[in-house]
Formats: sequence, C-alpha cells, structure tokens
Amino acid sequence: MLDSNIKTQLLTYLDKLVAPIELIASLDDSPKSEDMRALLTEIASLSGKVSLREDGNASRRPSFAVAKVGETPRIHFAGIPLGHEFTSLILALLQASGYPPKLEAEEIEQIKALTGKFSFETFVSLSCINCPDVVQALNTFAALNPDFEAVMIDGVGFLKEVEERQIMGVPAIYLNGELFGTGRMSVKEILAKLDTGAAARDAEKISQKDVFDVLVVGGGPAGSAAAIYAARKVLHTGVIAERFGGQIQDTMSIENFISVKETEGPHLAAALEEHVKVYGVDVMNLQKATQLIPGQNGCPIEIRTASGATLKSRSVILTTGAHWRAMNVPGEAEYRGKGVAYCPHCDGPLFKGKRVAVIGGGNSGVEAAIDLAGIVTHVTLLEFGEALRADTVLQRKLASLPNVTVLKMAQTTEVLGDGNKVIGLAYKDRVSGETRKIDLEGIFVQIGLLPNTEWLKGTLELSPNGEIVIDAKGQTSLPGVFAGGDCTTVPYKQIVIAIGEGAKASLSAFDYLIRNGVK
Repeated sequence: MLDSNIKTQLLTYLDKLVAPIELIASLDDSPKSEDMRALLTEIASLSGKVSLREDGNASRRPSFAVAKVGETPRIHFAGIPLGHEFTSLILALLQASGYPPKLEAEEIEQIKALTGKFSFETFVSLSCINCPDVVQALNTFAALNPDFEAVMIDGVGFLKEVEERQIMGVPAIYLNGELFGTGRMSVKEILAKLDTGAAARDAEKISQKDVFDVLVVGGGPAGSAAAIYAARKVLHTGVIAERFGGQIQDTMSIENFISVKETEGPHLAAALEEHVKVYGVDVMNLQKATQLIPGQNGCPIEIRTASGATLKSRSVILTTGAHWRAMNVPGEAEYRGKGVAYCPHCDGPLFKGKRVAVIGGGNSGVEAAIDLAGIVTHVTLLEFGEALRADTVLQRKLASLPNVTVLKMAQTTEVLGDGNKVIGLAYKDRVSGETRKIDLEGIFVQIGLLPNTEWLKGTLELSPNGEIVIDAKGQTSLPGVFAGGDCTTVPYKQIVIAIGEGAKASLSAFDYLIRNGVK
C-alpha cells in the first residue's frame, strides 16, 4: 500500500522507536480489513521493533491499536489512517514507544497530572486538514497519561455511527460518550477545557511580563511577518493570537504563494510559527484580545484579553485577520454543525450521496461546488447577483458538471430543519419575488469574509465595512498603533499581500519608536 518514497521516510522514523511496540488489529472479512492488514503487515516488516497481532477485540472493525509491548493499548485507529491522518499514525508509533512529544515541559507535566477517566473518540474525514491536529493532540495525551484513551474514527468508514450521532461536521470530539467539542483543537485548548484553572494561571503569568517594544495582535501571515521584522530590529517583541496561523489553518490548497508551487494551510502556518520562534519572539497563543487602551502621557498602550490578562507595549500592530461571513438568516446558527458548514474539504465527505447547496458564486463558492460534485448526489449553487463572480476557468468547469444546478438572483432567506438536522432551505427569487424551497441535507456557506475588529469599535477609526483604516504606512488613527492584512482597508485579501502589509506595519512601528526616543 505504501510507495517506495513513503517507505523510505517511514524507515527513518521507525529507527527512532525507543522501545518495541505492537499493532493489535481487530479485523473481519471485509475488503477494508484486508487493506488494513496489508498496511499493518507492511509497517511491521520495516522494523524489528514493530510486531503485529490480529487478536484484537474492538467492536469497531476494521480497527487497530498501537501500544508498547506488554502495555494496555490506549491509542486506537478505527479506519485506515491514510491521507492527512498518516502523520497521526507515524507520531502514534513513536510516542507509544516512549519517544517524547514536542511539547513544553510544563505542558507535559500538566497532562500527566490530570486524573480521572478520559475516553476520547474523534470522528474525522481523511480529507480534513483540521482533524489531524485533534487526533495527534489526543494521542499525545493517551501516550503520556494512562488515564486517557484516544480513538480516531473515519466517519466515512463508520457512516452508520455518524448518522446515529447525527454528526455533520468534523472533527467531532466526544469525551466519555458526550460531545466535547467540534473543529480544530490544539493541546493547549484541550488542556484549557480539562484543567479549568489553566486559563487563570496563564493570564496571571502574561500580566507579569515586561513592557514590550512591539506587541503584535494576531498570528496569521501579517502578524508573523510583523513579528519577524520587529525582532530583526532587536526590539522586545510579543505576539498574542487566538489561534496561531489564523484563517490559513482552514485553507486546503495554496497555489499562489510566490516561490512555493503548492502547499497546504496548516503546513504554511507551522512554517510561519517556526520562523517567528527562531527570533525569540514571545508567542502567547489562545489569547483573544478584547480591549485596546491607548497610551497617554507617556504611558504604554494596553491590550486586555478574554482570559483577564493585560499586556503593555510601546507600540501595537493589529493583524487580527478575518472570518467567514455568515448568512445571518433564521436557522443558520441553530443548524451550524448539523448540516450548515463552512469547509467543504473537511465536511464534504460526510455528505456522500446526499443533496447539498453552496451559497456564493465567487471563487470559493464555485470551487466548493466543483469539489462537492464529485462526492454528493447533487449540488445547487445560489448566487445573489445576476452573474457568477468566479474566474472564467472555474465557471467553465462548473458548467461541465451534470449534477450541478446554478440559481442566479437567488437570496437565501431561511435554513430549514427538523429540530435535529438540515432538511432544506428557502430562497427568494429576486426577479419574480417568489419564495421557493429546496429539499437537501447540507448547506455550505461561501460568501466572503468579515474583519475581526468588533472589539475595536469606538477605539480607532473603522471603515463602514468594519476594516481598520490605515494610511500608506500602515498607521491607524491612534499614535503608535499600526495594522496590516485582512483586517484593514488594504484592497485584495491575499496571503502574499498580508505578509507584505505586516512587514510594512512593523517597519513603520520601528520608525515610530526611534522617533519617540525608544532605545
């Protein structure tokens, strides 16, 4: 099942095994079980420290567990972890053997100190770019703490269970049978939910930090560039981010980042964070800014967070990015995660053989419709205006698909559901004025972005669209406060532009500091 290149890479990792491990398979007579047996046999053949047993007693079949020889297995895979989850398998092999995870010593001790019974199940799709983060985080918990058990479940392979639990979005995380969370979660985020005192302790530590020269709010491409440029000027630099990497963490394929022919959002986000940390920048993740207090009479600017922390800095660069725009129609919030989705790559496979709608006729909407057409029975694309706005090449591809219907001048007015899941949508025909209904099981919203600037209203100048108003140098209406990227009035929301704008804002902050007597 594995090509020669993957085998070569796998051999390198298996050489790092600390102690012998075993793969314990629970199989049946299905073709999927044969595929799993072939994969596990191949892995076991590559190292003398890996053995395979087929006497597993798991109820989900095919599945397998990974454990140090002689230990009760705590890491499980229900389904074949290929695609984006192959990395999760490699890390599970290493960590089950005793290989240390790449975590801070404080986090490792915090995980080991948790007590109780923690049985996690994570439903994934193998095309989901957010799912591996959750699977790998929970596998790490299970490797470090014997009170934890973690199971990855391929939703497509266990559709009956997905339907019984009415799962319509991945990753869907269950703890001891109860829904624990949905969407991407890091080790820190999981710790924060399990260890309720962690947030307060972090806030106290953050509040005790010295005054920064430059404090960057936001950890996306613009924030990363701003932090690197500031640190290269030997300025005391900090970054607070609600989620480092920002929106690119949810981007499947990136093909227009100059000099890189193709990459995926999470890979680029990891590279940005690694580059930032090379310069010793103080990165404070999982910190949502809620208030900016301008500096007065020589006092530094303050940023307050939702966790209760207060940070001070001589200059601030706002790079808070943007988020998916919601339709704001009845039923949308109620059925979010129950048929209303925003990531076709992640959640699309769960709608195999069903009918879905895509809202939005720009590049994102048309690309989503094209991708979904290969999975679902039928796609209806609704465009508010008279014409699609996507690139011509995408429109041509869309028009060639037999299971796609395009409705123009269509305004979605309501998401319809039965109390548990989506069953359809209502829309207004903007030509005739009539209201019509479509029976379907899923709705993918792709109607653009909104800047993450609600918390800044009344503090500095915002445009009618909520964007931070900046000049040619990235200066905002407040002295010492600069901004860059998708949260600003700069046209064209692109990664490469955001990086340039972040660097520009950082250079402007440096110029501001030296002109105001900061050494």
